Parts: sequence; C-alpha cells; structure tokens
Amino acid sequence: MAGRKKQIVLGITGSIAAYKSVQIVRCLQEQNFDVAVVMTAAATRFIAPLTLARISRHQVYVDMFDTRHKEWDKDHVGLAESADAVLVAPATADFIGKAACGIADDLLTCTVMATKAPILIAPAMNENMYQNPFVQENIRRLKKAGFTFIGPAKGRLACGTVGEGRLAEIDAIVKQVKNVL
Repeated sequence: MAGRKKQIVLGITGSIAAYKSVQIVRCLQEQNFDVAVVMTAAATRFIAPLTLARISRHQVYVDMFDTRHKEWDKDHVGLAESADAVLVAPATADFIGKAACGIADDLLTCTVMATKAPILIAPAMNENMYQNPFVQENIRRLKKAGFTFIGPAKGRLACGTVGEGRLAEIDAIVKQVKNVL
C-alpha cells in the first residue's frame, strides 16, 4: 500500500492549550500525516470543532453517539482501529487519570482503550496539578503500560505563574510522533 498516509488520531482535552491543536494539525499534515480529530466536550469550550474540521479537512468527532459519523464504524472502535498512532495534546489531569484507571466514558477515552496503535500524551496543566502525587502516579502507570509522554515544558502558564506544566513545543510533539512511527 505505497503512498498511504499514516493516520494520526489527535485527541484534544479541555485545557487552555487546546488552541495550539490547530498548529499541531498543520504540522502533522506538513509531515504527510492524515489527522482525525477527537475532542472531549470540555475541549469544545476552548476551541470550536469547526475550526479543527476546516484545518484537518475532516469531520471532528466529539459525541460517541452521534449518528452523523459515516467515516468510521458505528461501534465506536473504528477510529481506534484506523489509527497508526493516537496523540492526546493537550492532555489534562482528568484525561490522564481516566486513562490510567481504564475509564472509557467518552469517545476519546474509548478510542485510547480500544487502539493497538502507539499512544502519545502531551500534558498541559497548572504546575501544582502536574506535581500532584496522584497525577504523577497515573503518569507512571501509563508509562509502564507503554504510553509515551512528551513534556510538559517549563514556562509561563495560563494562570500567570512560571513552572512545569506548559504544553511541549509543537516541533517536539511532531518529532516524537515521527520517531514512534
């Protein structure tokens, strides 16, 4: 199957850093990846699905029970099966906790639980949240399960403080996706 673009499922969670997902999609496309976007309901509070649909040139998936999705299996594992890699960027503490505990209560967590593709996580949150012992334990569990973490970086955070928790640089995220594939 020469010429087939690798399929990246980009999961976007409810972080202020969600606006950076537009640039992530563009950079992945520049590297000849096809990008399908899955957003949590909270992510849609930070960036509109329409924006990402225009950039990705695909319908954006938000609701697991939305019957308008014709491009993937109705049993909600079609995205997971089609993925060459799943990238969650930005990933909140909430998403990391759900993934670490095997909770699949929305389309993104179901996709992560159902895929056999490599899973990459780029956290973005307040430094205190990132350093929380429960979050750190969840990250260790996911790493032990084979998840790849990218960042976070240190820098100015949305809350105005400087610390660890900032979404990794987009170039570093894209480079890690390429390395995994």
